[in-house]
Amino acid sequence: MPQIRPITDLRNTSEISELCHAKKEPIFITKNGYGDLVIMSIETYEAMLEERELDAAIAEAEAGYASDNRLLDAKESLSTLRRNHFG
Repeated sequence: MPQIRPITDLRNTSEISELCHAKKEPIFITKNGYGDLVIMSIETYEAMLEERELDAAIAEAEAGYASDNRLLDAKESLSTLRRNHFG
């Protein structure tokens, strides 16, 4: 369940920092009852970026398959890579 905290809680930076690291998910900060900020630990941010990059790579591969409807044999492809790049 997402953590939602009022902006006044940001006065206690140590508590917010500990919460960010413990929950390993974004914390939503409200101002006057409305969403204003999202904060998270660096580890959580980096994990989100990695997941986004992986999702983009998968989407690119799926688009490539959809455009030419061609699949490659894994053993054949790895064999070709080894020959071309490793001797």
